[in-house]
Amino acid sequence: MTDTTVQSPPQAVGRDGLRSDATVRDFVLLLKPRVMSLVVFTGFAGLVVAPGSLHPLLAAVAVLCIAVAAGAAGAINMWYDRDIDAVMARTCRRPIPQGRVAAGDALAFGVVLSVGAVMVMGLAVNWAAAALLALAAAFYVFVYTMWLKRRTPHNIVIGGAAGAFPPMIGWVAVTGGIDLPAVVLFLIIFMWTPPHFWALSLFRRGDYEKAGVPMMPVVAGTAETKRQMLLYTLLLWPLCMAPYAFGLGGPVYLAVSAVLGGWFVVCALRVLRGQGEAAARRMFRFSILFLFGVFAALIVGELGRALVRALV
Repeated sequence: MTDTTVQSPPQAVGRDGLRSDATVRDFVLLLKPRVMSLVVFTGFAGLVVAPGSLHPLLAAVAVLCIAVAAGAAGAINMWYDRDIDAVMARTCRRPIPQGRVAAGDALAFGVVLSVGAVMVMGLAVNWAAAALLALAAAFYVFVYTMWLKRRTPHNIVIGGAAGAFPPMIGWVAVTGGIDLPAVVLFLIIFMWTPPHFWALSLFRRGDYEKAGVPMMPVVAGTAETKRQMLLYTLLLWPLCMAPYAFGLGGPVYLAVSAVLGGWFVVCALRVLRGQGEAAARRMFRFSILFLFGVFAALIVGELGRALVRALV
């Protein structure tokens, strides 16, 4: 069996690894702002739909802590993955491989922000939400980035749990505990993550091969990856409608999630039947819209129901 494990990253990548001439923009890029935006949005959704109430200022603090912790984990991920980032076309222009941010500076930046976000969440909101936030960040850094990513094609399947925590964290920020509806919100993102990233890896397969990262298309081939993508979207379709069964979102959410989930399956079928990369690119783009749309419908549906109750 071919060994797909990549060696641990070198101690420094960049000009000298000791100093940095970075701009503010470079440090913002370390936070992976595009990834952070979805994390923040789903965390906000969990906060909105949770039973009970939270002072608007504390709610803003909770969302900010989720954003900062997610960005900090992204910065630590960039520090650890700087060697493979340097050889992948998709990531080679990141601040560390380009030498604009020293590796040590990126690590310190990520650690300080992580600790700060968890402490503020605990002191301002509640320690249950803070513990869950710490778990999510640690899972992304230690389980996904340092353990799974370079060792197994199931890296995204298991490691995807890190990105599924935000709505649960938002929920716990309001309620102080984990309830079954919060677990369902977690599972929606958990099941969405593999087809989302496998679609990306289908048209970026060469990048992952060059870096030695054992993504599913590299290890199992494109045909098996496409079958797995269809399986996950089929399982996700009823799951994304499940919040309605727990009284969340109302009919607006049920209708939107049913349509989006069905179209996600259609995208996976087109990828399965297609021979080129175009279908995979379209599915990847739609997967982002899918997640945004599902949680936006959840927020709109829940706020609409609250408005009706207030007027009646």
